[in-house]
Amino acid sequence: MHSNVLEDSVGDVLYDALSGADGNVIIVNPSHDAISSLVSVIGELSDPTHVRLFAAREPLKDLMDDFLIASAVADLIESGVLSVRTLQDVPNSSLVLSGESLVSLVESRDQAAGLAATDESFVEAAYDDYDERWADAPEFTLRTPPRSRVMDTLEEDLGPQAAADFEAILESLETARGDGDGLDEVTISLLVAAKNGELLYDISKWGEDVGVASKATFSRTKTRLEEQGLVATEKVPIDVGRPRLRLLLGSQRLEDADADELAGIAQEMLA
Repeated sequence: MHSNVLEDSVGDVLYDALSGADGNVIIVNPSHDAISSLVSVIGELSDPTHVRLFAAREPLKDLMDDFLIASAVADLIESGVLSVRTLQDVPNSSLVLSGESLVSLVESRDQAAGLAATDESFVEAAYDDYDERWADAPEFTLRTPPRSRVMDTLEEDLGPQAAADFEAILESLETARGDGDGLDEVTISLLVAAKNGELLYDISKWGEDVGVASKATFSRTKTRLEEQGLVATEKVPIDVGRPRLRLLLGSQRLEDADADELAGIAQEMLA
């Protein structure tokens, strides 16, 4: 991008900037909305350039607490089109840099602008500066597994219906954080297992193996959901050892709901 643009959203500005970029792009200090939009924009590009996301640790950590964003970012990292490192000295502006362009992102409530620098020497110096900073910056550790791996392993371990239900719940949510702001990934997994009558052992083993959460976290969350009436359990005898627990939905409202309605009802019950 070599001229100023005014768009309806920061995602549109990013699309303009990335669709015409040659070589590596560094995105510096983007807002929460810009990072969320970046994930979608990269997915829309037919041949995306490699993007280096350079942001302060705390905003990154806060945003990556949302499973929807974090799992999508993990997919992009695994596919090699995105890298994420933590920025120590945070500038006042949000920037999109390449070897040939520098765009400052300006967001308002209803619109977003990309203000392009035109002086070639300034653009080159700014890019070189952040390129050097990037080389010395620590990588951001993302513990969330890629969304594609979550879906593939869920289908392999618990079947296509469980995977379809999980995807439907995710698509019905704007965020997946828990703590009253969407449902977290463990709660979603347990609701899916209960809807399909799966064993707690199987869903928690899957969750630990794929990196969603530990078996202990699944067990604690199951207890909380059971106490609040979202799930119920029944004992299933096995040949050796203690009986295992089959998960069931805990209310008629949840049993009658389609998968894409489960999240809304569950959040009402948890409120």
